Amino acid sequence: MSKDIQPLLDDWPCEPGQLCVRKIRGNDGRAKVQLRIEMGILQMDVTGRPDGQQPEGYESLLHYYKALAQKRGPENFALNSENCMELQMEALQYYHRRISFLEIGEYLNAKKDAERNLGLFDFVKEYAEDEEDRMAFEHYRPFVIGHRVRAEVLMYLEREAYDMALSKIDDGIDELRSFFREFDRHDLIDENEEIAFLQEWADEIRRDRPKSLSQDLRDQIREAVGLEDFERAAELRDQLLSLKEKTEI
Repeated sequence: MSKDIQPLLDDWPCEPGQLCVRKIRGNDGRAKVQLRIEMGILQMDVTGRPDGQQPEGYESLLHYYKALAQKRGPENFALNSENCMELQMEALQYYHRRISFLEIGEYLNAKKDAERNLGLFDFVKEYAEDEEDRMAFEHYRPFVIGHRVRAEVLMYLEREAYDMALSKIDDGIDELRSFFREFDRHDLIDENEEIAFLQEWADEIRRDRPKSLSQDLRDQIREAVGLEDFERAAELRDQLLSLKEKTEI
């Protein structure tokens, strides 16, 4: 059997500027996500560590180091630069899977992978020996927060829960601003691409969201009054009052 994967690549061309993702069932019977990249295909398990490995028998390297920290106690555990590099490489796997989940609309899984890496950043922040290692992870925090917020908002938009979606955006913007204030970088708040994107997205949702029934009735009342059709306006007010009574039950 040939080991050349070119036929696989030819069957699934890489499209420049577009994220190419598909979900398949592996020979082991487990679901996999495949991400087409310029020089090949990344295949990732849907659950657990994306490459399917279990370092030291644990779900991930992060789980292993957390177990060590708990066993030894905070005063007897630290992450050296080599440990941090290993964790960073593992985090990259979850990044690739996260963007794949976002692309195929599996927003809950994308949220979980974002939260997983944010938890990793917290762990490194607490236990890394070198400040440079801590900052190497913190550099990516706004980006990952942005992905988590995207996943949460898209979950609510699927359910047409527009107010909750907007609330998640507001919470995300507040979290990002707090991050920059923590490092005394207030100057970056207005420059941050994630904050700018979320603000624009919120404006778009407010502009394009369908009207609620109560808002539609109010608009019709204003229109009827403007046309001096007071009988119609009174009927619409009765409908609005009835709707309010039903929602208060």
